[in-house]
Amino acid sequence: MCDFRPVITGVIGAGAISDAYLSNLTGRFSDRIKVKYISASHIERAEKKAAQYGVIGCTNDVILNDPEVEMVIILTPVAVHGSLIRSALEAGKHVYTEKTITVNSSEAEELILLAKEKGLYLGSAPDTFLGSSFATAKKAIDDGMLGEIHSFTASITRNNDILTGMFPFLRQPGAGILRDYVVYYLTALTTLLGRTDTVAAFLQTPYPERTCNFPGSPDCGKTITTPNEAILTAVLKLENGITGTFHDDSETCLIDRADFVIYGTRGMLLLGNPNNFGDPVRFVPAIPASFTEPQTPVILDPVNDYSSNCRGLGACDMAEAIRNSSKHRANAELALHVLRIIEALEKSAAEGTFVPVR
Repeated sequence: MCDFRPVITGVIGAGAISDAYLSNLTGRFSDRIKVKYISASHIERAEKKAAQYGVIGCTNDVILNDPEVEMVIILTPVAVHGSLIRSALEAGKHVYTEKTITVNSSEAEELILLAKEKGLYLGSAPDTFLGSSFATAKKAIDDGMLGEIHSFTASITRNNDILTGMFPFLRQPGAGILRDYVVYYLTALTTLLGRTDTVAAFLQTPYPERTCNFPGSPDCGKTITTPNEAILTAVLKLENGITGTFHDDSETCLIDRADFVIYGTRGMLLLGNPNNFGDPVRFVPAIPASFTEPQTPVILDPVNDYSSNCRGLGACDMAEAIRNSSKHRANAELALHVLRIIEALEKSAAEGTFVPVR
């Protein structure tokens, strides 16, 4: 790709996730994206990050008003995604945002229409499904390794006692487990097995207030408000008839066990954590080699080398699509469908009934 012209980019948001993005975009992916600016709500934070990565610290307006900037990457909390995406699109910039695309699907629909009207690209994380782990799983499924697939399970653990103290944004509206973490699993599921048709769910918020016990937090020892959903139990039926279960208890162990399994007639696929890029993928055949020996899962060879923390890979894929006038994979339509699943889960929990996904 020696003749590829990197897409000039401005990054909005200098929080915790920005280091992973900037490290990759100014390093491994610098042949596809050239970061010119980074902005933040506090200019001092932007300037500190800028000095660290050799870019320019500035305000949002500088990014939006610079005609050289072609793409904006948004790394802010989800509550302000919608307004920032709209401002960037109206300024004529392609946009890639951290997950979820917006807080609600109606706003996402409006922004998708706006992007189409202006002939601009709009993309959204998660992009972990582009990494070696889920690309390998996708190939195994497409190659028929599992035979006919009927079901899946996903079971997740986290510890909000630690995480809500460590990351204050988790206390903000729209930062519950559905939009902050389950979104990774739903995105991976959609790319592997297809779109969701119907859901049924239970949601719990057992501790709307708690004492912050994270030593590094300025709120340590104080009562903090944690109003977002923290426990999910759900059943999903996909459009192709495959059914499965989701369970996320974020009031337990911090170490995510990430039990994510797809079951087929020829065996089952043991997947990794979709918050990661390169967890191993293991296959257990339906028929053991010997009835007297225990079955040992076979670790599949990865199909690409995106196994480390490759945040920004989706934005790079979009940059290539911009230059080639092609379709990008971490696109707004995928993000919209996942957001609609999340809203259906919320509606089901509120109404106590099965809910179709729009």
